Amino acid sequence: MDEIAQRFESRQGFALATINLDHVTKLEQDEGFRSAYAAQDLVVADGNPIVWVSQLARAPVDLLPGSELVVPLTKLAAQKDAPIALIGSSDESLEAAGNALKREAPNVRIAYICAPEFGFDPEGESARKILSELAASGAQLAFLALGAPKQERFAALGRELAPSVGFASIGAGLDFLSGTQVRAPKWVRQIAMEWLWRMLGNPKRLVGRYAQSAMALPGLALRAYKSR
Repeated sequence: MDEIAQRFESRQGFALATINLDHVTKLEQDEGFRSAYAAQDLVVADGNPIVWVSQLARAPVDLLPGSELVVPLTKLAAQKDAPIALIGSSDESLEAAGNALKREAPNVRIAYICAPEFGFDPEGESARKILSELAASGAQLAFLALGAPKQERFAALGRELAPSVGFASIGAGLDFLSGTQVRAPKWVRQIAMEWLWRMLGNPKRLVGRYAQSAMALPGLALRAYKSR
């Protein structure tokens, strides 16, 4: 938060990624995603498996889910008079999320809202057009709710084309605020079972993803142990 506050004050942009086990599997398979992650200025642990393997490596980090960063970052932006932008799934969801953020931080200024078209290419012409509009809007913080790897690749391009904007890739964070998706209850999160809650809510999309992630965990744990 101190780092981001300094960047707001100096009008220096950044890219913030929230790594989880699904990202790890994608990073091993997708060279473009690896390049996008290399362009991130800040990376936090979005999932408990990342925290566990960091402890195994004796380089522990704290859990900091992207969805729990949205409100604190919005309040910080309001405090620093840094306008924000919302880029995500649908106009309705973004409008509802914006209203929720205004209730949390009444002084926040929302300078730009955009729901890219279906099949959005995060490095194509439409992405470049959005980044041009975003830079012209004066926004200093853009929440990206586009899903991985789109949001991280878009943020990496944004670091080149809109260098004064901070990009925070927060996945479903805006949908949770808008009510489009319902986050797991706090007690479910406390026992590290949020993944099961989400999978049961959308098994068709998530069963395969989580199975692949589970298969990657032993190898990741072994590499973490060897890196001590």
